[in-house]
Amino acid sequence: MNPSARGKLPSGLLLFMMACSGPHLFAAGVAIFNVRDYGATGVKADDARPAIQKAIDACAAAGGGEVYLPPGEYTSGTLKLRSHVRFYIEAGATLYGSQDPRDFGGAPSVSQAALFFGEGAEDITLEGRGTVNGQGEYEMLTDDNSSSPNYTIRTGRSILESMGKPPVRFFPKGYPHRTIYPHLVYLGHCKDVRITGLSFLRSASWTVALYACERVVVDGVYIYTDPHQAIWADGIDLDGCRDVRISNSSIETGDDCIIFISTTNWGPALPCENITVTNCRLHSASAGIKFSEGNSNVIRKITVDNCVITQTNRGIVFAIITGGLISDVIISNIVMDLNRYELRFWAGGAQPFFFRIARQSEWNQEPRKAGEPGPGAIRNVVLRDMIIHAQGASPIDGHPESWIDGLSIENIKLFLTTDPAAPYDLTTFAIRCRWAKNLKLKGIEIHWDKPALNKWQTALELENVQGVDLDDFTGRQAWPDQDFPAVAFDNVADATIRNSRAPEGTGIFLKVGGKQSGDIRLFGNDLRKAKVPYLVAPEAIAARVTAERNLLPAP
Repeated sequence: MNPSARGKLPSGLLLFMMACSGPHLFAAGVAIFNVRDYGATGVKADDARPAIQKAIDACAAAGGGEVYLPPGEYTSGTLKLRSHVRFYIEAGATLYGSQDPRDFGGAPSVSQAALFFGEGAEDITLEGRGTVNGQGEYEMLTDDNSSSPNYTIRTGRSILESMGKPPVRFFPKGYPHRTIYPHLVYLGHCKDVRITGLSFLRSASWTVALYACERVVVDGVYIYTDPHQAIWADGIDLDGCRDVRISNSSIETGDDCIIFISTTNWGPALPCENITVTNCRLHSASAGIKFSEGNSNVIRKITVDNCVITQTNRGIVFAIITGGLISDVIISNIVMDLNRYELRFWAGGAQPFFFRIARQSEWNQEPRKAGEPGPGAIRNVVLRDMIIHAQGASPIDGHPESWIDGLSIENIKLFLTTDPAAPYDLTTFAIRCRWAKNLKLKGIEIHWDKPALNKWQTALELENVQGVDLDDFTGRQAWPDQDFPAVAFDNVADATIRNSRAPEGTGIFLKVGGKQSGDIRLFGNDLRKAKVPYLVAPEAIAARVTAERNLLPAP
C-alpha cells in the first residue's frame, strides 16, 4: 500500500483491497503489488523468494509501482530489482536473508552477491519502517594469514604473538570454505536510487555496496552489525559513485561505517565524487569515515558535516596505496569519542585522523613489485570545527615522493587519554604531520587528559614540511619535566607561528632540527609560561629563526 494513501481509506475498504489478488490502484494512481497475493506466507520458515520476485517482476511489467511487504517474517535469497519499482517494507515486517549461500546466485561475481541485487536499473526505491536482516553469523578462528598479507591488523598480530597469545579473530561462519558472503544491497550502474527509513541488520559483508551509481539518496536508515565480530561488514561503500546524499542515519558496524573508493573490483575505476554526508551517528570497530586505500582513480568533491562518531577505532581515514587521488574534501562540525578495540579485531589505535600515502608493497611491508603504481596524492582537504576525545595519536603522513598539499586543520579541541587496561598504547605525540606542503593549522588545542600515559611526549610534530601557518595554537608537551617540546620541527621551512599560547606547565615550547629547517617566524605569541629557553635549536638553525612581538618567559 502507498503510505500516503493508507490513512485516507476507510478501514473496511482498505482490508478488502489488500485481500484482492493482483495490483491495486489507490487514489494516487500507484499500483500496489502485495507479496501475499503472489504466494508469500509471512512465515519465516517458508521460502518467500519466488513470491517476492514475482511481485517485483509484475510491478516492472506494469510500468512501475510499489511492491508491498506487509507485517510478517519473510526469508529470501537474491531478489533482482527492476526499474521504476518501489519496494516498501512495512513496520512489523522483517525480510531475512537466507542462510544457504546457494540462494544468492545470479550476480556476475560472488563479490556482488546480495539479498537486493540491481544492475543497470533506474528509479528504484527501498523504503519503509521495517527490517532487513542478513542473519550474518561469526566464529573465532586462527588467523593463519595464509590467503593474503593481513596488513590491516599486522601490529595487533605482532603484539599478540609477542605476548604468547594465538592470533585469533572472528570470521564469517563457514570461512574459508564458504565462497559467498552476500551484501544486503548491491547496486551497479543504477540511477535515481532512494534507500530510506529501513533497518539493515547483520550483513555477512558490506551492508550497502554501490558501484557506478548516480543520483542516490540514503536517508534515515539504521545499519547494525556486531562491532566485536563482524569483519568485512562495512556500513555503506560507495565505489565510483557520483551525486550521492547520505543523511540522518545511524551506522554501527564491525568494519568501516562509510567508505569512499574507486576500484576495479566490479569494472573500470571511476571517479567517486559529488557526495554529501550529514547528520549521521557512526560507531565502528574500524573507521567512521574512510577514504579507502584501494582508490585507483579519484575521490573528490566530498563534504561530511554535523556527525557524531563514538566507540570507534579510527575517526577519519585518508589512505591511498593504489596510486589514486583524493582532493577537494571538507569535513566539519564533528564530535568524536574514540577507543581502541581488542588486538585480535582491527587495525588502529583510537586515532582521530589517519593519513597515509604509500605504495601497496610499502603498505604490506613487502619488496617493491615491478609495475605497481607509484604513490597517490592528497590535495585540498579541510578538517574543521571538532571536539575530540581519543586514546590514540593522529599520524598525517604523505610520502617522500608525493607530499600532502593544501591540508587545513582548523578549530579542533583534542583531549588525549589512554586505557590502562588495554594491552598496548603506542602513542607518543598528539598530532604528527610528515611530507606535506602548504599546511594550515589554526585554532588547535591539545589537552593531555587523564588517565595519562608515561610514553606521551610532544603535542605537535612536523617533519619534512614546506610552508606552514600555525595560528592560535594552544598546547604543551605531556610531561614538563622532560626535554620534549610542545612543538617539534624537523626539516620544516617557510613556517609562521603566531597568536599561539604556552599554557601552564609548558617546558620547551619549540624545538627545531634538521638541515632543511629555516625561514621560521614567531610573531605575536604568548610564551610567558614556557620555561627558559622556550626555543631550542642548533646555532645554525637558530640563526634562521626570527621572533617579533612575542611575550616571552622571564629570564
